[in-house]
Amino acid sequence: MNVHDVPTPALVVDADALEHNLAAMAAARPGPSLRPHVKAHKCTRLAAEQAARGHAAFTCATPREALGMARAGLGEDLLIANEVLDAGRLEALVGVVEAGEARITVAVDSEATVAAAAAAGLLDVLIDVDVGLPRCGSAPDAAGALADLARSRGLNVRGVMGYEGHLMMVADRERQRDDVANAMDKLIAAHDAVGGEIVSAGGTGTYDLHDRVTEVQAGSYALMDTQYATLGLPFRAALFVDATVISVRPDWAVCDAGLKAFGMDHGNPALLGGTVWYCSDEHTTFAPDDGSAVAPGDRVRLQPAHVDPTVAYHERMHLVRGDEVVDVWEVDLRGW
Repeated sequence: MNVHDVPTPALVVDADALEHNLAAMAAARPGPSLRPHVKAHKCTRLAAEQAARGHAAFTCATPREALGMARAGLGEDLLIANEVLDAGRLEALVGVVEAGEARITVAVDSEATVAAAAAAGLLDVLIDVDVGLPRCGSAPDAAGALADLARSRGLNVRGVMGYEGHLMMVADRERQRDDVANAMDKLIAAHDAVGGEIVSAGGTGTYDLHDRVTEVQAGSYALMDTQYATLGLPFRAALFVDATVISVRPDWAVCDAGLKAFGMDHGNPALLGGTVWYCSDEHTTFAPDDGSAVAPGDRVRLQPAHVDPTVAYHERMHLVRGDEVVDVWEVDLRGW
């Protein structure tokens, strides 16, 4: 199939750039030192490519992702790096564990989340520690008591995790290094009180700044977006949305991919060959580069500013080399 025959808007992955990114990360953080985060791509076929490069343990954001990974034969060691209180979803996770399809660990940060895991019969937990991002996580000095509570409820406490998400996009590398070290001081102190074999942290923006954790939870590195591209990381742009020009005026043109095709929380997508003015529900209005002209029916290619929500809008991704579609992968971990 030629990529120009794929109906738009279409999620497109540069197969060679993806291969480069997977190989680069496997070299930098081999084997168990990386626990790839599947929330960035929500695709078991892509996860299988990561596993083939030695990354057999995965991070998930939702029970839906964990169930899908287990049923795809990728359940060797799954961490849900999120608090789950829904009894039905927890019981579904227990079901795949008892069936021998997966080992599933869930993050806990309170008495309520410990109680929910224990009530469902989900035995493996990780203590989620607040290391500076105002989101989930127990206070560092409360982590030890929480681990004691979990063990008293019969749970296996595997260690700690702490996500320094507020530091992913710090452009000053030395400042970022110092700030990450300070965040990890909190996590290591919590681990001293908690125990266990796992110290989990990090993401794509800080993947190379960790020498005191057992694993890093990077995800966006595989596909990349314009926000992470500003950091000069050794990963290439691999994810794009192809669109069709549907209207042209002397100073601008419009294509058929808009707010429902892109994650917009980090800004507009970038257009190869033009400047995006704005996105509306079904359209992107743009100005072609000086000297270029477009006509109705032409194809344009845009790169999203945030890969994770962009992928979640689409049902499948088309792997391409040049204009040839070499494979089609379902985005089969979408939803909750």
